Amino acid sequence: MESILIIDDDDQLRLSFERLLTQEGYNVLTAASGEAGLKMAESQRPDLVVLDIRLPGKSGIEVFDLLHEMDPKLPVIIMTAYGTTDMAIEAIRKGAFEYIFKPFDIPHMLETIQNALKARRLMQSKVGIGASPDLELADALIGKSRQMQEVYKAIGRVAPTDATVLIRGESGTGKELVARAIYHYSNRAGRPFMVINCVAIPETLLESELFGYERGAFTGAVNRKIGKIEQANTGTVFLDEIGDMPPSIQAKILRLLEEKQIERLGGRDPIKVDVRIIAATNRDLEKAIEGGRFREDLYFRLKVVTIWLPPLRERRSDIPLLVEYYIRNVSKELGVQAPSVTPSAMDYLLNYDWPGNVRELANTIHKLLIINKGIPIEREDVIKALEERPSKAITFSDTEEAVRKWISSVLKGGEEGVYEEIMDQFSRLVIAEALRICNGNKSQAARLLGLSRPTLHSKIEKYKLTTATQVY
Repeated sequence: MESILIIDDDDQLRLSFERLLTQEGYNVLTAASGEAGLKMAESQRPDLVVLDIRLPGKSGIEVFDLLHEMDPKLPVIIMTAYGTTDMAIEAIRKGAFEYIFKPFDIPHMLETIQNALKARRLMQSKVGIGASPDLELADALIGKSRQMQEVYKAIGRVAPTDATVLIRGESGTGKELVARAIYHYSNRAGRPFMVINCVAIPETLLESELFGYERGAFTGAVNRKIGKIEQANTGTVFLDEIGDMPPSIQAKILRLLEEKQIERLGGRDPIKVDVRIIAATNRDLEKAIEGGRFREDLYFRLKVVTIWLPPLRERRSDIPLLVEYYIRNVSKELGVQAPSVTPSAMDYLLNYDWPGNVRELANTIHKLLIINKGIPIEREDVIKALEERPSKAITFSDTEEAVRKWISSVLKGGEEGVYEEIMDQFSRLVIAEALRICNGNKSQAARLLGLSRPTLHSKIEKYKLTTATQVY
């Protein structure tokens, strides 16, 4: 269970935090002063600290500096009022994870906490490397094929250097795991590791997320914001899906690589930063250059070292090892007996094309263990699980006509603005079914649906669902 330390002199706020975060499944520690918080952090070693910037005795900044000295990888979320924004920004510049204004929005705070804990896990959890499926680590690069041996060698050669690395391969091959392995075996392993998905962040926000902005840079920029690259100073930045980065931002990344400098939006003074860049893409960058979608000069700056990850269909000999590894680890996570895999089921797994690569295999094993609950996995189970994998064109088969008639009756009712009502009905069904399949385990249901835990929690409250809810 992940632990969160709340340091704030407001008794009511600490109590509210304790109730809220305990309900979310976290172990909550509290302290009313900076001195007490530091002692608790040293003895209890929490996974996250939520720190008020204004405290009796030692100030929030002083407490942050000592926490950061104690553990540079410990994420700290600063709580601040508008009058203390400058101090909060200074803490972010020094490496705090984020600052939140009081009074805060609860869903936003929960999401920030989840993101901070994820960042902690990425920095703390080493990536295992090797041929053995007996690795106890939650994340590992598994395989003994010739192609994976070459990947391991490349990681070993490049990790101790500060060289820029470009990781290439299809979606689901494990590019983030390679980036994390390079980080963990590097000389910067004790410093920040920042993951930025260039696709997940809207183009209009990506530039400000990366480089930050000055007050007044645009409408709504009421305070200075420190960007992720500046925040990761002396550490490592992983730019995932860099092939989808807009050309205007590519130019700024090029300057970062060439001059070790950035500029915040609306700023005039260059800011020196010392970060190592690791980038990854599933795009054909050579074609993107020909089409004018990717800068050739950036391409050559990125590919100082290139690591190619093979698709799973080109290393089928690794599939039995991967299956054994995922069954071993997922069964522990679910608390079920590790099932055996019949020869015919393994034969099907070996001969399937795996368009989603290792990620699809992992998800398939996860689904099989949820459904089978320790029963041996048969060929028919694998076929059914793969046939049910999500696709962009989901159909309702025999029930489609009934669904269409129901939608038509709602629309013909004459009420306006019914779109959200219709979508809520479907969302409620999907979430209720996920909770039923996962026996009410919210964490498992969130992973199954691809939702963050705070998002799932808010929808459960919205639809007044319980873990026992069944919808037919």
